[in-house]
Amino acid sequence: MQLNPYGEDAVNLAADLANRRPQSASELADRCRAAGLEPERPATADDLDHAQAALNTWEKIVNAVGEQERADLLNRMLAEAAAYPRLICHPGTGWHLHYRDAEQPLGAVLFTLLAVGTALHLAGRGMHRLRRCEVTECDNAFADTSRTGRQRYCSQRCANRDAVRRHRARTAVT
Repeated sequence: MQLNPYGEDAVNLAADLANRRPQSASELADRCRAAGLEPERPATADDLDHAQAALNTWEKIVNAVGEQERADLLNRMLAEAAAYPRLICHPGTGWHLHYRDAEQPLGAVLFTLLAVGTALHLAGRGMHRLRRCEVTECDNAFADTSRTGRQRYCSQRCANRDAVRRHRARTAVT
């Protein structure tokens, strides 16, 4: 696994997978690789099922109302994913921490990665930095990684779409 630090990369991977769910184990593995997470063994249908369950749990955290509910849900996910941190050295990447047991299948790795990464992201940047896009017809989840912590849209495309809508509404009135 080459995602280090866990926070931003892991929470962005969670959002990507949640917004466009993988349809097969091979797609799951390919998308993990593209994000920098190299599976230690071939992905299986069980990995896909475990990943889908992890994403369902993660989306409940995204949809939580209030910081305490979000923290409670995330703490349950962390408890299920609990393993002591380990120093690991991969060839070419150097020493870093793994927050999971060794030799885990991809689905279990993702569950832990999403839990720890989301916890680090929220604790480090703020509990409000995980949400849904504000464009009405978009339901994408995203991690607010902006400098100011005021990101409202999942993408520049949605931000532009909403700006055009607001502009047209203003000009139609006058």
